[in-house]
Amino acid sequence: MAEANGHAPEIPDLPTRYDVIVVGGGNAALCAAITARRDGASVLVLEAADKFYRGGNTRHTRNLRCAHDEGNEILTGPYPVDEFMDDLMRVTKGQTDEDLARFTLEESKGLWDWMNGAGVRFQQPLGGTLGLGRTNAFFLGGGRAMLNALYRTAEGLGVDIRYEAAVTDIDIEDGFFKSVVVEAAEGTFRAHGRALVTASGGFESNIDWLKEYWGERAENFLIRGTSNNRGSILRLLLDKGIEPVGDPTQCHAVAIDARSPKFDGGIVTRLDCIVFGIVMNNRCERFYDEGEDFWPKRYAIWGRLVADQPDQIAYIVFDDKSMGSFMPSVYPAIEAETLEELAGKLELDTEKFTATVTEFNAAVREGHFDTDIHDECHTEGIDPPKSHWARKIDTAPFYAYPVRPGITFTYLGTRVNREAKVLMQGGTPSANIFAAGEIMAGNVLGQGYLAGIGMTIGAVWGRLAGEGAARHARN
Repeated sequence: MAEANGHAPEIPDLPTRYDVIVVGGGNAALCAAITARRDGASVLVLEAADKFYRGGNTRHTRNLRCAHDEGNEILTGPYPVDEFMDDLMRVTKGQTDEDLARFTLEESKGLWDWMNGAGVRFQQPLGGTLGLGRTNAFFLGGGRAMLNALYRTAEGLGVDIRYEAAVTDIDIEDGFFKSVVVEAAEGTFRAHGRALVTASGGFESNIDWLKEYWGERAENFLIRGTSNNRGSILRLLLDKGIEPVGDPTQCHAVAIDARSPKFDGGIVTRLDCIVFGIVMNNRCERFYDEGEDFWPKRYAIWGRLVADQPDQIAYIVFDDKSMGSFMPSVYPAIEAETLEELAGKLELDTEKFTATVTEFNAAVREGHFDTDIHDECHTEGIDPPKSHWARKIDTAPFYAYPVRPGITFTYLGTRVNREAKVLMQGGTPSANIFAAGEIMAGNVLGQGYLAGIGMTIGAVWGRLAGEGAARHARN
């Protein structure tokens, strides 16, 4: 707000100056803060949310994917870097910076020990259809417990954490960070630091920004994660000359229960039953192979698939044989004794609905049903096919879940090098600006997603950013 003489009011400096300022409060930010503090740096963490909602999307996570050479008391077997890389290349279809991607996966081998050393505890993998016991470590108590452990460690090390502290401007001169302007409960102030780590997420909760790329379809998107990820820091960085990376239309988007809240529904709104049934749009048309591959490698394609359907709505339909075989949504399935009754409850055309199910049933070639392998249960003579895990939908009661696109995080971000330094326009690395987590995930994820890899990217690059920022502060 300008004063009468036309000059902006002076913004007071925070009395303490820090070696490292971390913007954000989730997994990537805390990994950076802990690492920098252990390396001897004074660290300030600025979290825009209040204490209860701290941590952004990390609150909703439940596991971490990491490469490892052998199993242990939690992980059921080895997961070599080469296999991890092969999985990543398949889901991204090669849309990744291969050098940074492989580097990320190699660095992930150290995450098990690092997380344990930061107070994070793990549990046996959850049941259901995910099949991640060998590749992913599940947090004991889920993402919030993992996040609380990181905060306890950071606080014990002497990291200064400020809540409800939103960064509104960043002073950058010729690629060099000087200070940030912060709006907080106690007023607006300027914080100076020798290095900056940006770990503030993407722009998925900014519907107007999503509409720039998705059009009016974005109005029907549900945001699984925090309502705080509006991309304000990302926008600041891009406007100040940091080089972007990633396709702005690409994101981690899954099919979630259409009855979920607009924001912050979290992981309990996700539906893992697609492989057990069929999916049709509101015209009662199937539109993709529900059994193309194992669920952890395909669940993240379904948000985009549903986004391309009329009114961005679809329905998962299955029968009593499958009920209880998957982790259900927080909302109960819609149930009926007949297909006709189920169509009525879904407000779909009864004749078209039953015809689609009947056509699918006639195409099923059943065998030994087994979701742990690419089984022989498939369809013939129908488009789209169902390649595996196809069973007739013929046993009452019948069930359905309505689904919409659930956006977790976006892939447009800041380009980085191996030191986690952001690159300025033209490719020159900033001297002292680092990025970690969702805000730079597009370097690794050009499209697609692997379960747990968001936490991998956050933890790996958070540690790298913390190391680099502390090293710069020392020098």
